[in-house]
Amino acid sequence: MAELESPTVMPRLIAFLSSLLQRVAEANDLNRGFHPQKISVFHGLTRPTISIQTYLERIFKYANCSPSCYIVAYVYLDRFTQRQPALPINSFNVHRLLITSVMVSAKFMDDMYYNNAYYAKVGGISTTEMNFLEVDFLFGLGFHLNVTPTTFHTYCSYLQTEMMLQPQLNNIAAEPSSLYSTTARSSKLLHLCFNEDESSHQQQQQQLAV
Repeated sequence: MAELESPTVMPRLIAFLSSLLQRVAEANDLNRGFHPQKISVFHGLTRPTISIQTYLERIFKYANCSPSCYIVAYVYLDRFTQRQPALPINSFNVHRLLITSVMVSAKFMDDMYYNNAYYAKVGGISTTEMNFLEVDFLFGLGFHLNVTPTTFHTYCSYLQTEMMLQPQLNNIAAEPSSLYSTTARSSKLLHLCFNEDESSHQQQQQQLAV
């Protein structure tokens, strides 16, 4: 979308995505005692000291990928959490999922992009680990990387609406009485993936199988 090219929009989008992922991670941290969560290659031994927003701002500063990549990365994270319900986004895996989703989206969306070694330096991990994360992420997505224009615009519209509502949501979240409702709302990304994406992906797999 043309709006993404505006110099004022991307910083706001980065800040909003960071806030959204922070809420999701914190909610899932609280839910760990109630819902079993698998340990994966994305899971760190400790919580990273760098905040999600600072980390995403670092990626935005150095990755030099197109603005659309951040929307597509969000689509991928949404698909990943749908396909891998035992691997919800939490404070121990959100940073690795972020750097991997942006790198994969850049490779899919952009004609020119940095290699895995560069993204590893940006993300503060080794190239070997970056390679493993990429492979696991692709398998976690079932290699479903295509994002139709309809899906892309729907995610953009959702994010636009949420960005406009964010001050209201922050006020609601500040009220103790709404803690549980806020946690329930924030524990997952909004699943917007369309059947048209799934059906086209299944048709491609059937064609490949033939």
